[in-house]
Amino acid sequence: MKTDIEIASSIKLNNISDIAAKIGVDTEEIHNYGKYIAKIPVSLIDEKKIKQSNLILVTAITPTKAGIGKTTTSIGLALGLNRIGKKVIVALREPSLGPCFGMKGGAAGGGYAQVLPMEDINLHFTGDFHAITSAHNMITALLDNYLYRNKGTDQYLKEVVWKRVLDVNDRNLRYVVTGLNGSENGTPAESGFEITPASEIMAILCLSKDIDDLKRRVGNIILGYLVNGDPFTVKDLGVAGAITVLLKDAINPNLVQTTEHSAAIIHGGPFANIAHGCNSVIATKMAMSYADYVVTEAGFGADLGAEKFFNIKCRKAGVSPKLTIIVATTQALKMHGNVPLSEIKNKNIEGLKRGFANLDKHIQNMKSFGQNILVALNKYNFDSDEELSLIASHCEDQGVLFALNESFAHGGEGSESFAKMVVEAIDKKPSQQLRFTYKEEDSIESKINKIAQQIYGAASVKFEARAAKKLALVERLGVAHYPVCIAKTQYSFSDNAHAYGTPKEFSLTISDLIINNGAEFVVAIAGNIMRMPGLPADPQAKYIDIVDGNVIGLS
Repeated sequence: MKTDIEIASSIKLNNISDIAAKIGVDTEEIHNYGKYIAKIPVSLIDEKKIKQSNLILVTAITPTKAGIGKTTTSIGLALGLNRIGKKVIVALREPSLGPCFGMKGGAAGGGYAQVLPMEDINLHFTGDFHAITSAHNMITALLDNYLYRNKGTDQYLKEVVWKRVLDVNDRNLRYVVTGLNGSENGTPAESGFEITPASEIMAILCLSKDIDDLKRRVGNIILGYLVNGDPFTVKDLGVAGAITVLLKDAINPNLVQTTEHSAAIIHGGPFANIAHGCNSVIATKMAMSYADYVVTEAGFGADLGAEKFFNIKCRKAGVSPKLTIIVATTQALKMHGNVPLSEIKNKNIEGLKRGFANLDKHIQNMKSFGQNILVALNKYNFDSDEELSLIASHCEDQGVLFALNESFAHGGEGSESFAKMVVEAIDKKPSQQLRFTYKEEDSIESKINKIAQQIYGAASVKFEARAAKKLALVERLGVAHYPVCIAKTQYSFSDNAHAYGTPKEFSLTISDLIINNGAEFVVAIAGNIMRMPGLPADPQAKYIDIVDGNVIGLS
């Protein structure tokens, strides 16, 4: 089979104006970025049409390091729905350059279920990530200038909590010292970099409803604390408007196409292991304004992406899926069944059975949100009929639907029966009213405990000294009503990345809390999770090249 980039390059793209017209968007309204990419203005969102659309969430069991194929499944399902005559749009996150050149590669789907042009989507795209990076670091520069000008006054900050960001994986930048080599070069200070998807501005962009809401949220970002303990914000710095100007184009979602020329909207890119893991509210609502069925995904396993999708995004945006799809693979199931990683492609019935515990926990969690569930298995050529039959039977025993997804190898044709099952499930038994894990009026400590115990299966939660101190600060600032976004490893229900399966009787350690006052949620750092990833021993960048004007090696 051809590589992802070879498949993408072999497909003749339709003009983006044709894609827009096909879904009913006035082509005079779109802002073209060349022939095949456009931005759609936020003003075209229609709240009345949103209420009539069917939102479908794609999540997953706890993934392997190679991922589990949620994006491929999301795109594949959209291809299948389009193939059976449904008006459908897939709404996805934008890829980050960090993982693209690091371990995972790109995030535009795979095989014959991709969004195109994949090389542009995976790289600089429409400059949204650049705008967020620039806006974040512009705030940092303006804050450093403020500190330089107010040194020795009562307006100086006793503590700075705002760092810098870059869209790369670079462990050397986690902790840095700035302002060296004399007073004319600033004030020496400890700082650090996080990856752009972890920026609070990324979260703000993805949760804002329009440009005015974006400006309000940017103004509320806490940069540090004055000597008297009061928070110092972007609004206090007097630059909320200027920063919003840098984001005026980035707030509009991006329209592209799939390998079978159906519409796709791609916007925002927070990671689910360090942020809230969903594309923008604006993108989802835009898709729901123009399609009867909207397929969207939440990052990593359902304990991270789906939990945050429900408790943060749905709670704030007022949307709710009609069906939740949990993606699985035989490899991941066997990994959670204690089969050595080198052998998870081999047939192993007992290992597969042991791995069902991980799937069952995710099913139980999604049911706790009131969701109707379908398990979609990404089929590989080494999967045996016996294994597939066993998984189907197990899902039936659990009272959930089961479908095979073969869109990677066969595009929409390989997901047609999957799509029909989804439509039938929504028609017969749509998900009930969404139930949240916690109430807004719960304390932050209570919210963290409920997520840890009910969703992760933890026996207890330990708050280290720094986190305990921040709990008191949350109460003092009056923001305990904010939802919680737990930053945690994606490879386990616990905060131990090597605890596969379904760990029991573990304690979740919260090392710190970060008040994202603009995004309006509190980030809880679990264990030693890093907000600036490092590169692997064999980075994907070694295989990316340009030959005769054509990009190769992207996947």
